[in-house]
Amino acid sequence: MPHGTENPLPPLVVSGSDDPRVVAAAATEDYTLHVTPLSWRMSRLSLASVWWGLASAMFWLILGALVALTVGTVDAIIGMVLAALAYGAINALFSRQAARTGLTSNLFSRALFGTHGSVIAPVLVAVTAIYFACFEGSVIAIALKAYFGGPIELWYAVVVAYSVPLIFGALRRFLDKFNGILFPVYIAGLVAAVVWTGTAHGFGGGWLSQGPGALAVSGPGWWWAFTTYMADFVLMMATWDFARFGRLGGREQRFHAVVTFGPVFYFFTIVVNGVAGIFIALTIPADEPLSETSGVLGIVALMGLTGLIFVWVSQTRINTTNFYLAVTNLESFLSRLSPLRLSRVAWGLVAGAIVFLIMLSDVFAFVLVALRYQAVLTVTWTACALAFIVLGRLLDEGENPEWRPGRVPRFDPVGVSAWALGTLTGFGLLAFGDAAAWTGTWALPLSFLVTAAAQIAGMLARRRTQVVLDRPHDPRTEVPDPWACHVRCHVCQLSYIAIEMDRDPSAGHDAICAEHAQNNAAFARAARAEAADR
Repeated sequence: MPHGTENPLPPLVVSGSDDPRVVAAAATEDYTLHVTPLSWRMSRLSLASVWWGLASAMFWLILGALVALTVGTVDAIIGMVLAALAYGAINALFSRQAARTGLTSNLFSRALFGTHGSVIAPVLVAVTAIYFACFEGSVIAIALKAYFGGPIELWYAVVVAYSVPLIFGALRRFLDKFNGILFPVYIAGLVAAVVWTGTAHGFGGGWLSQGPGALAVSGPGWWWAFTTYMADFVLMMATWDFARFGRLGGREQRFHAVVTFGPVFYFFTIVVNGVAGIFIALTIPADEPLSETSGVLGIVALMGLTGLIFVWVSQTRINTTNFYLAVTNLESFLSRLSPLRLSRVAWGLVAGAIVFLIMLSDVFAFVLVALRYQAVLTVTWTACALAFIVLGRLLDEGENPEWRPGRVPRFDPVGVSAWALGTLTGFGLLAFGDAAAWTGTWALPLSFLVTAAAQIAGMLARRRTQVVLDRPHDPRTEVPDPWACHVRCHVCQLSYIAIEMDRDPSAGHDAICAEHAQNNAAFARAARAEAADR
C-alpha cells in the first residue's frame, strides 16, 4: 500500500493573499530560495532599467578594441553582430521561460541535473560575479586615483564601501530607480567620449581599416571574434535570475524577449559599445599596449572630471548587478549545503570582503586563466538548458518542468552526463592548447555542440524530457489556482504560493516549502520511498 494512503491527509492551510512575514523578508531577500510570486513581479520598464545596468561596463568598450587589434576592425564588427544575434535569440527564449516559472537559474538547474547535480550552478554565477565586481571596481579605483591621487588601496576600499550597501534592498524597490537615473548619464558620457575623442584627434576612418595584429588565430577572424564573446555566456544564467521578475502576459514577455534581454539589449551592449570602444582606443594615441587600465586613463586624461564621472557611472551601474548576483547566488549555494541562513546584509559584507581582498592581491592573471575554464561550464550549462527547453516543447511535455526537491532525482543522468561530456571536452582542449592555437578558437563551440548533442540524444533515448519521482498528494492539484493560493509550510510556518509546495511524507504529509524541502534528509528519504512504492 502506498505511503500515506492509510490515513487521511492533513488539510492544507490555504490563504488567498501574500503572507506579510514573507513579504517583509522579500524586501531584502527577493525570494532567492523560492518561486517569485506574481505579486513580486516588476513593471517592464523597471526590470529593463535594472538589467541594462550590464550594458554600461567599460569591459564592453575595451573588449571590442582588443578583438579589433587581434583580427582587424571589420572581422571584429562581424563577430560582434553574430554574438549579439546569438545572445539575443537564446536569452529571448530563456527570459520567457524564467518569467513563466518564476525560477532562478539555481532552481531551474534542478530540472536539468537533479537536486544534487545542480549545486554547481549558483557557484558558477557567484564566482563570475565576484570576479567582475573586482574587475569593474578596480576600474573605478584606477580612475579615482588618476584624478585625485593617493594610494590605490584607499580607492579600492572606497569603491567596495559604497558599492555593497547599494544591494541591501530588494531589486524591485531600489536598483531599477538607481540604474534608471544613471543610464541617461551613461549615454551622454558615451556620446561625449566619442565626440571628444574625434574633436581632439580627428574623425578619420583609419580605425575602420585596422587590420589583424601579430597574434595569429585559428579560423576566420570573425569566427574567433564570435567565440571570444562566448566566454561571457554566464549572462545566460544571469538572465534567469533577473527575468523571473518579469510579469506574465504576451505584451510584457515580448518586450523582455526583444528589448530587455534580447537582440536590442545585446546590439547596444556588444555592437554599439564595441564600435565606440574601437574608435576611442584606436584614435587616442597611447604609449602602452591597450588594456582596461590604459583605456580608462586615456578617457580621464582627455576628458578630465567629465571622463571621471563617465567612468564612475558606467562601472557603478554594472557593479550593482555584479554584487546582487554574487550575494543571491552565494545565498543559494549555502542553502544547498547547510540549514544556516545569513541575511542579505551579512552576505553583502562577505562578498565585499572577498572582492576587497582579491583587489589587494596579485591574482588577476590566475583568475583570468580560471575564467577560461569557467566559460566552458557556463557554455555547457547553456547548451543543456537550450536543448532541454526546445526538445521539451517538441516532445509536448509542457513549459513548466518539475524542479521541486521531492519530485526530481538526486542526479538526472542525461543532464549530468551531457554537462560532464561537454565540460571535459572544453577542459581538455584548454589544458593542451593555448588561446592563439586551434583550441583557443574551438574549445567553447565544441563544448557547446558536444553537450547539446548528448542532451538531445539522452532525452530522445528515454523519450521524455526528464525523470521525475512519481509521488501522490501534490498541493498544486489541491487548490483552485497554484499561483494565487498560498499554503503554509509546517517547518517555517510561513505561507508560499502552492506552485512550489509539496507534501512531506516524513511528517504526516503536512505541507513543506521548497526552501525547507531541499536540505531535509528525512523528507528526501521518505519521498524516494514513497515514489518506489508506486
